[in-house]
Amino acid sequence: MTAAEARFNDYDEFARVYARVSETNPYNALYELPAILAMAGDVRGMRVLDAGCGPGLHAARLIERGAAVTGIDLSGPMLAVARERLGPGVPLHQADLTQPLAFLQEGSFDLVLSSLVMHYLERWEPALRELRRVLAPRGRLVVSTVHPFADVHSLGGGDYFGTYEYGEDWEREGRIMRVRFWHRPLGAMLAAFRDCGFALDDIAEPLPLPEMALSARDTYQELSRSPQFVIFSLTAS
Repeated sequence: MTAAEARFNDYDEFARVYARVSETNPYNALYELPAILAMAGDVRGMRVLDAGCGPGLHAARLIERGAAVTGIDLSGPMLAVARERLGPGVPLHQADLTQPLAFLQEGSFDLVLSSLVMHYLERWEPALRELRRVLAPRGRLVVSTVHPFADVHSLGGGDYFGTYEYGEDWEREGRIMRVRFWHRPLGAMLAAFRDCGFALDDIAEPLPLPEMALSARDTYQELSRSPQFVIFSLTAS
């Protein structure tokens, strides 16, 4: 997410609301979070960059699993929440993924995890090239993003094969947050990975955890029939 896009996706204003909701929101806590951690696999002893770390939920889980985590995010208030969650010992940096990450050394991470960030970007290539640069040889990139079929479904139909911007209004604790995303088809996603030096290892269209059926049955049934997110595991080639 760029600084210009943040005017629409105002995570600065909504940082604490978003952080609280994400801890229990079924789409986050019982769907995307466990799925992307499963794709990341065993992270013990790894140097991990959490690219778009938000309030630090993923970073906390990675640290619990034995990783040495560095977090970056565009939103200062989000990083403040992450700092409260993670403590003073975790490096956190405010940074725009579409710009050079000059403060990070080449080849300094074994794994980059990027959760629900890429769909905010009009162009993936600048971010992917920087993430490729900071990965060690044969390092891995694990990315979750909105499933392209979910975009078309939420819009009530439309151009699956196009690349275009669209918006949604999110209600969070009685407040409305206006968000904008970029739709791109699966083929365009895979082409961007390939062109930026990544080889695809695996792709997942996750299912919700069974316990979601107890707390959010309608959401569980919907996600059991139609994916909301797609997760990629890639290796720097």
